[in-house]
Amino acid sequence: MSHEFHFLSSQDNPLENPQPPVEMEEAEALDAFSKVVVRVAEQLRPAVVNLRVGRGQQSSSGSGVLFSSEGYLLTNHHVVADSRTLRVRLHDGQEVSGEVIGNDPWTDLALVRAKGEKFPFAALGDSAKLRVGQLVLAIGSPLGFESTVTAGVVSAVGRTLRSMSGHLVDNIIQTDAALNPGNSGGPLVDSQGRVAGINTAVIQPAQGICFAIPINMARDIIPSLLKHGRVIRGYLGLHGHRIPIPAQLGREVGIEMGSGVEVLGIEDSSPAERAGIYPEDIIVGIGEESVSSVDDLHRFLTQHPVGEKIVIEVLRNRRRLQLTAVPTEAPRR
Repeated sequence: MSHEFHFLSSQDNPLENPQPPVEMEEAEALDAFSKVVVRVAEQLRPAVVNLRVGRGQQSSSGSGVLFSSEGYLLTNHHVVADSRTLRVRLHDGQEVSGEVIGNDPWTDLALVRAKGEKFPFAALGDSAKLRVGQLVLAIGSPLGFESTVTAGVVSAVGRTLRSMSGHLVDNIIQTDAALNPGNSGGPLVDSQGRVAGINTAVIQPAQGICFAIPINMARDIIPSLLKHGRVIRGYLGLHGHRIPIPAQLGREVGIEMGSGVEVLGIEDSSPAERAGIYPEDIIVGIGEESVSSVDDLHRFLTQHPVGEKIVIEVLRNRRRLQLTAVPTEAPRR
């Protein structure tokens, strides 16, 4: 029995109501988008690894991103949990052992070193420059499918999210790039191939609501993780997000920055509560430094000695107030 196949030519159209051809400009735009995704994926995939913790039925997996040729990589705290060693599978299938250098439940970040030499690595970007609507890619190993690439946009910045370790994390990036279990710890990257965040969570069963820890937060804590294995940071016991300050109000109170940190909530019996800070206060200064973002606040508390008094400047009812607080060490829980 012979079979005959008829292949459609460019003149054939099986649709009764054929659609008009895609306009050239639109086609070029789509092609440009594809080229960006392909270029970034090819550039970043060698630096993205699959992490395996434990063995057998007790094993779990996640993703990580190498950021130095010496094998240092970032992942989520909840991926490594309390483990000190794990297995690191590279993009070429090679598997090496890894050591957990330090982790930080408060940001759900962990620092791991893969054993070996001359690893491919990704460049760290600047998460403060992210804009809503900006193209981003997520790379990881969802459900065991390694080196999976998804694309989306930055849906929002400055979110507050309760991490899998139970801590509230401020200044989170929201994206609609598809994430699934196993993506945790992998990079969220911009169109230039720079790591902008570390993917951390999805909201089930919602679709297109995914979150990443901003890379600037990781930059601030890496030195402490390297030195102490944990982050010794000052703790105020407040949660907030960046908020713009109207120019007229700024002129009235003598503030040049265009933004500050609005307090969303205060922990009971915390240094912030004892200092008299209230929800809806806008923090504009701490110590000798201006505060225009949550990054500024985190950076100061990570670097300032615990137990020393600091002056916190806030805006309340269009007035600029100075309050005194004594940060304690962040509780371990």
